[in-house]
Amino acid sequence: MPDKRDYYDVLGLAKGASDDEIKKAYRKLAKQYHPDLNPDNAEAEAHFKEVNEAYEILSDSQKKARYDQYGHAGVDPSYGGGAGGTYGGGFGFEDLGDIFESFFGGGGGSGGFGFGGSTRTRNPNAPIKGSDIRTTIPLEFMEAVKGTKKTITINHLETCASCHGSGAQKGTEPETCSECGGSGQVRVSQRTPFGTVQTAKTCSRCNGKGVFIKEPCRDCNGKGRVRKSKTLEVSIPAGIDDGQSFVLRGEGDQGMNNGPAGDCIITVSVRPDTLFDRDGFDIWCEIPLTYAQLTLGDEITVPTIDGKVSYTVPEGTQPGTVFRLRNKGVPYVNGRGRGEQYVRISLEVPKNLTGKQKEALRAFDGMMGEKNYEKRKTFFDRIKEAMGR
Repeated sequence: MPDKRDYYDVLGLAKGASDDEIKKAYRKLAKQYHPDLNPDNAEAEAHFKEVNEAYEILSDSQKKARYDQYGHAGVDPSYGGGAGGTYGGGFGFEDLGDIFESFFGGGGGSGGFGFGGSTRTRNPNAPIKGSDIRTTIPLEFMEAVKGTKKTITINHLETCASCHGSGAQKGTEPETCSECGGSGQVRVSQRTPFGTVQTAKTCSRCNGKGVFIKEPCRDCNGKGRVRKSKTLEVSIPAGIDDGQSFVLRGEGDQGMNNGPAGDCIITVSVRPDTLFDRDGFDIWCEIPLTYAQLTLGDEITVPTIDGKVSYTVPEGTQPGTVFRLRNKGVPYVNGRGRGEQYVRISLEVPKNLTGKQKEALRAFDGMMGEKNYEKRKTFFDRIKEAMGR
């Protein structure tokens, strides 16, 4: 007894630790030192025995009380926590399941485990949905805005016409795998300190299919599916934007074991337009006007995605002014209504003036007064105020 370490030290805890703290520390150390994770490691095995012995005592309220009062002398080894150092003392199936979940991945799929020979297996002949495929369609700006039809070619997996998906050469049939009996999995028994554990692993002979093909189909090499090209006419919905996708149901890879086909996911790539910019479902364009048009006002022609419309520019319009054309934007995808069109007005300053034109412009500018330039007057008033003059 005297050479034994304190049980609280073994679990890395302070005396008086709660039941939850003891349980949590035990689970962590039991996983760390378990023999299955440390094969042929005598030191790890010794730690594992020590951890189990400590937990067997401290997880029992009566034994823990005696140990807290008298130390090792107060604990009777016959309870399973002494010299025997036996595996598995003092914890239940909840603790064991948590540890085994760490070792074997929770028992799902090919890594299942059980007690008394019970394992969970999958049906190798269950229908499996085919994979989705993806492709990209380039569109012009107006094609995306108005909608269009496109012809595309996709490559996907189809059921082999020669073997009808069985993978066996015509005239032959797949045979039930003799190794796994058609289950697609084989059981492997493993002795552990907790008893015999059975794990289910994928059958190496049939690769989990449950059947073995002696003579594979020459067209599909025994896979049951072949890759083929297919031409489709696709309707592009009006209002779709660059980078958005839509789905063609059932046009992906064909499933296995009569499973449904996957989908074809189509993403559009829209080329920029030289005249319009798009912002969601709104359209923007910029129209340059002359000084005289902005000053005097004018009737101008505005391009829209539906054609040309007329708009009256008011007298004295300033550069940068934006006006709106209602319901002239992009149609909402699969819905009612449309966005707006916004037109930004800019001033184009004339270049390459002749001498006569420059003289006329100076004469015109000389006739202007501060009352004709509200922004200039306000600006210079602010300068005077800021400079204290």
